[in-house]
Amino acid sequence: MRHRHAGLCCVFLSLLAALCAAPARAGGLAPSPQAAHVLDLIYAGDPDAAIASARALQQAQPENPLGVLLEGEATWWKMYCAACEIKWGMLDAWKRGKNPEDDAYLALADKAIELARAQLAKSDTAEMHVYAGLGLALKARLYGLRDERRNAARAGVAARTEFVHALQLDPDMADASAGLGLYNYYVDTLSAMAKVMRFFMGIPGGSKQEGIRQLQAGMDHGVLVAVDARFYLAKNLRTYDHRYAQALPVAEPLAARYPRNALFLLLAGNLNAELGRHAKAADYFHAALASADSDPNPACAARTRTLANSFLSMSH
Repeated sequence: MRHRHAGLCCVFLSLLAALCAAPARAGGLAPSPQAAHVLDLIYAGDPDAAIASARALQQAQPENPLGVLLEGEATWWKMYCAACEIKWGMLDAWKRGKNPEDDAYLALADKAIELARAQLAKSDTAEMHVYAGLGLALKARLYGLRDERRNAARAGVAARTEFVHALQLDPDMADASAGLGLYNYYVDTLSAMAKVMRFFMGIPGGSKQEGIRQLQAGMDHGVLVAVDARFYLAKNLRTYDHRYAQALPVAEPLAARYPRNALFLLLAGNLNAELGRHAKAADYFHAALASADSDPNPACAARTRTLANSFLSMSH
């Protein structure tokens, strides 16, 4: 085995690491141009600028949870980059302990959930159920990263419930489908022992194939989660199924669209390396190194250099 299951926490580690820009469509969400700008900043690799813009959005719309969710999403990508390392030849944020910034991140998630539920008390809408689910997902993935399995499970199941409610109100809500897709995929990858624990904890089951279908729908039709659905589908096909040839065309459009996002470049390079395409992999790793030179986040830039150089040394 090239890797080992990280346990029940992995079920929810990436349950919607959250939000990305895509064109609005009937029956889905319709974020404002300001929100779309924040999303582009996040995925272009400038989370600090995204945080500043998200806070401005919060001031303009204090009762809307989206601005808070966007700040949490931008903060997550900073944390994710800082925690990334290579294990079993694969890049990911596998596990870390508590950090001082965690409390502020969890407070953002709680605020987003509170704002969404306040709106739901006034009107039961699919949009606010999605936002509540995303707030819970913010919590679930940090708990998963810290290997707090019970906390991750509780938050993950609660997020799933919100996405189910959203789909009951709007069956075309692709953002909610993508959230369920991640849940279904991860639950079906659990070991036999973990599945026994899931049964006794009352955690709903899932189907990997259904999860893949839902993630693909999120990639194609999601308004807020298309980029996230694409990133996690590619990463999970690599990590859990070793389906590198299938994962590569899912991942490479991210690197093409966001050529300064080192994490997308490193993932594309990682997949090419697994397929034996070492020259192409080296191109991506060198591009990641170049992106670090202009990265406004010094901690992520330093981590990128370490990871890219490590991958390059593996190919020699």
